Amino acid sequence: MRIPAIQGLIRRRLLINFRADPEVVRRIVPSPFSPKLRDGWSIVGICLIRLEGIRPVGFPRFGGLSSENAAHRIAVTWMDESGEREGVFIPRRDTNGRLNHLAGGRLFPGKHHLSDFSVMDDQETISISIRSGDALMTVDFAGVLTDRFPSNSIFPSLEDSSDFFASGSIGYSVTNDCCRFDGIRLNTQKWEVSPVRVSKIESSFFGDTDRFPLGSIEFDHALIMRDIPHRWISEPEILTKEIG
Repeated sequence: MRIPAIQGLIRRRLLINFRADPEVVRRIVPSPFSPKLRDGWSIVGICLIRLEGIRPVGFPRFGGLSSENAAHRIAVTWMDESGEREGVFIPRRDTNGRLNHLAGGRLFPGKHHLSDFSVMDDQETISISIRSGDALMTVDFAGVLTDRFPSNSIFPSLEDSSDFFASGSIGYSVTNDCCRFDGIRLNTQKWEVSPVRVSKIESSFFGDTDRFPLGSIEFDHALIMRDIPHRWISEPEILTKEIG
């Protein structure tokens, strides 16, 4: 299904990143995707994003929508007729926007679960708590902006991390059809990230020991972007017969 091009403002985008055992991740991602590796690790994470003025391209901003959203993401590669591609596979999306929830797969890519978001953001300190309506997903995050990139990250620098995530601008999302994934590309007018010092990160998805056995995943680092004009452009859907 082709999703119309939409535009708006990324008011706040947090990329919370973990490193994970690629053999474990391979059991989660469906064909044709494979984990994209960094120093032998798979990179997975959560995108927590505040969107404002979201509307189809050409529509006036005053009619746009605002919402808090979460996407659990896995960095992946795959092959198509043009060769090897890279981006992210998104097994779960959550939103507090009822239209996002209802229009998932038509105006917005993939299935969107309706969830409650509690957000505190004073531009320096941020805390976000999410509880999904289906009771299957929780996230608790707290952090503060910093000018120091963590020395224990597998990425040697902020610039290296920024380049890694900038190259993953295409996302494929789970839909209500088990064998079809909606594709969308994020185009931004600028790409600027800053490090975040994290004091709390708990995720029921990545903390599920049936999905990620003990020792197979650990937190790596977090980044933030603010006030980024952007467009989302539809990518061809991907069909698969193999799940997991």
